[in-house]
Amino acid sequence: MKAKGIKSKAEWRMRGVVFLFALGAWLAFPALVHAARIGDVVELDWGEQAIRFLSLRDATVRNAVLGAVFMGISCGLFGGYVVARRMSLFGDTLSHAVLPGVALGFLWSRSKDPLVILIGATIAGLLGTVVVAWIRKTTRVKEDSALGLVLSGFYALGICLLTVIQKMDFGNQSGIDKFLFGQAAALSSEDVQLMGMVAIGALALVILFRKELLVTSFDEGFARSVGVPVEFMRYLLLLGLTFAVVTSLQAVGVVLVSALLITPAASAYLLTDRMNTLLILSVLFGILAGLLGAFGSFLGSNLPTGPFIVLACSLIFGAAFLFGTHHGLVAQWLRRRDRVRQVHLENTMKAAYQVLEQGEFTKQSVTIGELAARRRVNVVEASREAAGLVASRYATLASPDDSPRLSQNECLTLTPAGWERACQIVRNHRLWELYLTNEARYAADHVHDDAEKIEHVLGEEVVRQLERILENPRLDPHGKLIPSLEDIGGGLGHGSTPEVASGYFRQD
Repeated sequence: MKAKGIKSKAEWRMRGVVFLFALGAWLAFPALVHAARIGDVVELDWGEQAIRFLSLRDATVRNAVLGAVFMGISCGLFGGYVVARRMSLFGDTLSHAVLPGVALGFLWSRSKDPLVILIGATIAGLLGTVVVAWIRKTTRVKEDSALGLVLSGFYALGICLLTVIQKMDFGNQSGIDKFLFGQAAALSSEDVQLMGMVAIGALALVILFRKELLVTSFDEGFARSVGVPVEFMRYLLLLGLTFAVVTSLQAVGVVLVSALLITPAASAYLLTDRMNTLLILSVLFGILAGLLGAFGSFLGSNLPTGPFIVLACSLIFGAAFLFGTHHGLVAQWLRRRDRVRQVHLENTMKAAYQVLEQGEFTKQSVTIGELAARRRVNVVEASREAAGLVASRYATLASPDDSPRLSQNECLTLTPAGWERACQIVRNHRLWELYLTNEARYAADHVHDDAEKIEHVLGEEVVRQLERILENPRLDPHGKLIPSLEDIGGGLGHGSTPEVASGYFRQD
């Protein structure tokens, strides 16, 4: 049954790959949609331009949109692994290293043949990878320095070759300069078809080798121990990355293609901690940035597409950086604010507990004046703190009949939830003080400040472990009683007598 299930799963995986290939071939076929002139687009207003752009009626627009989609898929998928493997500098190096291959491929074919340029750029990219590895193995130069050397050297060679091409009779009108900054309007049907095949190949690679790529991206040692071909997966990923970079050069340009690899994946990294979700978001962000960049390029009278796409990527990253639910700046600020507020409430509850403790738990309420004296604040501030406890349902407030509201005689009574949390905080504080005194050999008069910081973050499991280590103590280093679980569960005012209301017994 298990073998049958595995076989069925493999069959479905292969069917998915076949479906992706068929879908890509259908989308990339240029004769499926009626073509119109691009000049018609720039004569319309913004709304009509957007409709015309997304309708794919213009051949040039259609190529740009499909190219942006395919580019977002391939760069988004491989960019996710680049970010996960911390290979961002390698991606930048590879994008610059392929430029000599692009120029040599053009010189070989004397035209912008996508296949020839792809072959030349792939060879140059792989050669750059080999040179980096050779420098690392044979010299004392570190990897980052080797990447910088290859990036600058190969890019300089590519610029020189492009300069030579521009001076040739056939080079000035070739459009080879578009590889520097990108131009979506220059994409041909052959370019789009090649980008579609690379995108489908990227999807097939990720689907077929999902587990292998995942384990090698995070723990190569473990991958080797379970028999995963680490080096083969590394070079397979580099080959796919090279294809994605080369096919994206026409739209984004060699200078900015690294941003398309890194920025969408980095944006997704701020939104999730799961690799599968990261890859999906990276693809969606890449597609969105490509579409926005291509549209912005056409609105700007066919300006270079690459800067617009990178600008869109940056805007997406800025939104994720500010408003991301996991690691966004706003979310972090909100969590920090809530944490500060919670710590403030817990300190107020602890102060109320200590006032009750000083009275040997003979009463169930504390006055605002007593709370202010314990917290070392004025009555107004103490009233504000008490109001926070009431709003959080940790306490109730009541005024004597002959006293006005917001007076120091106003009584604060902890609710069962407030009493439980107050006991927990005091318990955490005193256990940690005792631990530092007994185990870390701290002086008893030097442990209070550390305990004030740690008491709010100790989990129940850690507290239980502290109790086991300290053999369930009842007294802290200062001779004060440590609330136990029975004390916490009993609740103030729920015992038979005031003396045992919290589980305490008077020591007469």
